[in-house]
Amino acid sequence: MKRRDFLKTGAVAAPAAALAAPAIAAGVIEWKCPTSFPAQAPGVGTNAVNFVERVNAMAEGKLKLKLFSAGELVPAFAVEDAVQQGTAEIGHSTPYYNAGKNSALHFFTTIPFGMTAGEMSGWMNYGGGQQLFEEIYAQRNLMPLYSGNSTVQAAGWFKKEINTVADLSGLNMRIAGLGGEAMRKLGVNAVLMPPTEIFPAFQSGAIDAAEWVGPMLDQAFGLNKVANICYAPAFHEPGAGLEVIVNKDAWDSLTPDLQAILRSAADGALSQNIGQFEYYNAIAFKQLQDAGVEFKTFPPEVLDALRGAVKEVMDEQAASNPDFAKCMESYYAFLDVAIPYSKAFNAPSMMQR
Repeated sequence: MKRRDFLKTGAVAAPAAALAAPAIAAGVIEWKCPTSFPAQAPGVGTNAVNFVERVNAMAEGKLKLKLFSAGELVPAFAVEDAVQQGTAEIGHSTPYYNAGKNSALHFFTTIPFGMTAGEMSGWMNYGGGQQLFEEIYAQRNLMPLYSGNSTVQAAGWFKKEINTVADLSGLNMRIAGLGGEAMRKLGVNAVLMPPTEIFPAFQSGAIDAAEWVGPMLDQAFGLNKVANICYAPAFHEPGAGLEVIVNKDAWDSLTPDLQAILRSAADGALSQNIGQFEYYNAIAFKQLQDAGVEFKTFPPEVLDALRGAVKEVMDEQAASNPDFAKCMESYYAFLDVAIPYSKAFNAPSMMQR
């Protein structure tokens, strides 16, 4: 299915049966690459596709990657484990799917009221972010590469308006990351589920509200068919990162030129990914508005409560995890100077700031 067909129909492909590992041809390195997302999914899935295609083109037969969509080789949330254990040599996911192993991984996906996609790239490349990324993943014999970013997301789809903090209490909501932890402090039953399970859970009433990504992907997954109220922008995900993770032993076995190709392919996939999200989000936003979707912002009372809840969550995590505290110090050191610059140069105003 082409990306445009996916966007048009809102269909999510069902996981295929597990595929046999490819034979290793003489003189050719063949690696399996599972992703946490449906490969057809715009933005997240196509980021994996783009990365694999770049590697295979640049490596000129020396290294070949075979992509496995979510569920084909391993479950969506088991990609990192598969790479760490050697079931696959390389994988594609988002860091906070593995934050249960180390909460500091949230910083390499997104932090509530945190960095935009551009600021994240600055911190990762020049502010020490990539070094911290590698240091934390080295604890599990992994090598991470920053490969994509969703840009600013939506706060979620709701079946009723949220006018007060009390309106959140008791809601069952699919929401990821530290934003989910903050929502719990306000009485929300926050649950995380794989992307393909969001629509059926929302449609059946198992959840009352759902956040996924933003206009392009939310439309593609059909969330607008269940509710017509969408809150934006996301307080919890101002720019969510994607990753490529490599088994460190497999990484070390590569020649420097092949390592450089993997790095370059991740950089190229990141640039393409941001462009894709910016372009198709704008188109999908107009389509959703034309179809009658109401885009709203959380009222000041709710945002203030969320800010307070986020601070509690961040302080708790920093107190319990030295890695989290170390990343938070570096992250906020840059964010504190990035925000005044952004405001002075008239970047789009973000409500969460």
